[in-house]
Amino acid sequence: MGGHCREAVSAHRTVVVDLRTIADDETTASAAGGDVLESGPVAVLGATGVVGTELLRMISQRGIPAEDVRAMASGGESSVAYGAGLIPVHPVREQVFDDVRTVFLAAGAEASRTWTPIALAAGCDVIDTSSAHRMDPDVPLVIPEVNGEELDRLKASPRLVANPNCSTILLLMALTPLHRSWGCERIVVSTYQAVSGAGAAAMDELRTQTRSMLDGDRIVSECFGEPCAFNVFSHDSAIDASTGRNGEEQKMLQETARIWNADVPVSATCVRVPVLRSHTESIHVELGTATTVEAVRSAIAAFPGVSVIDDRAANDFPTPWKASDGDLVLVGRIRMAADARLQSDGRGDRFEMLCSMDQLRKGAALNAIQLAEGLKSI
Repeated sequence: MGGHCREAVSAHRTVVVDLRTIADDETTASAAGGDVLESGPVAVLGATGVVGTELLRMISQRGIPAEDVRAMASGGESSVAYGAGLIPVHPVREQVFDDVRTVFLAAGAEASRTWTPIALAAGCDVIDTSSAHRMDPDVPLVIPEVNGEELDRLKASPRLVANPNCSTILLLMALTPLHRSWGCERIVVSTYQAVSGAGAAAMDELRTQTRSMLDGDRIVSECFGEPCAFNVFSHDSAIDASTGRNGEEQKMLQETARIWNADVPVSATCVRVPVLRSHTESIHVELGTATTVEAVRSAIAAFPGVSVIDDRAANDFPTPWKASDGDLVLVGRIRMAADARLQSDGRGDRFEMLCSMDQLRKGAALNAIQLAEGLKSI
C-alpha cells in the first residue's frame, strides 16, 4: 500500500484506513445482523451531524428505501447522502412526525428536550442519542447486549429509550461478561477519545491543524481550548469544582450504576487524543471472585458484539484504526494486574485490558438502531 494507507485487520473484515480520510464501505453489513427497521417511515433529527450521517448510512445498509426516510436538521443544507444518492433535508417541524414510526434524535440534548414530547405526542417511538434523558428513572438507558431486557417493559408505542454515552458503552461491553461471572467490585479506566466525539467541526479542525503544523503555519484552535493536532489533553467537558470530575467522567460513573443496577465505583480519567475516529480505553478491574486470565479472555470472547484481539507474540492488539468503520468492540492486552491478590492455584482478582470501538457506530448509531429493532420485536 502507499504511504498514506495502512491495512488494519479486525475479526470481521479487513478495513483500509487512510490517514487523509476514513475508508468508506457502503456495502458493509452490521455485525449485529438483525432485522431491518419495519413498521413505517423513520426520521433522523440532526441528520447532517456526525452521528446523524452515520445513522443514515446504517439505515441505508439495512435496506430501508429513501422514500421512507425523513432527514431533518436546523442548518441550511438542502440534501444529505443516503446510499448511493441524496435525500432532501427538511427543517424540523411538528408536521414531519405525522407519518413517522421511529425517530432518532441526534442533534444534542437541548434539541432532544424540545422535540421528544412532540414526537411522542405524534405516536412515534423515540431513540435519543443525547444526554437529555439518560438519568431519567422513567426512561430506559440501554445497551442491548448488556441490559436489553429493559426494553421489555415498553409494551406499546409511543416509547422513549436513551442511548448511553459512547465511553460507557465501550466500558460495559468489555466488562459485562466479567461482571456476570465474577462481579466487578472496582473499575479504574482511562479513555483516549477521538475528536469526532465533539462533532464534524472538530474533525475538520484536526485535519487543518495537522496540515498547518506540518507546514509550519500558525495553529488556530476554535473547537477546543487546546490544539488537538499532535496533542493530548483532558476531555473538554466542564469540570465539577467539588468532585474534580469532568462531565464525561461523571457520565461513566452514573451510567454504569444505572445500566448494571449496581453501585460499582468507577474512577475515570477522560482524555482527547489526535485521532479522527474511534475511542480507546485502558481498564483496570477488581473482581469479587478470583479467576484466571484464560477464563477472563474466554468470557469476553463469548460476549456478543465483542472480538478479542490479543496476540502477544505478534504484538497485535486493539487500535482505533482496527476499530474504525466496524461494529465490534475490540478487546486485548488481557492480563493479570500487578496488584492482583494471587491465590495458591494462580487465580487472581484484578485484571487489565485495552479496548477500542468506533464510537460513531456502536457508541451511537448502531446502538440506537439496535434499540429501535429491539422495540419492533416486543
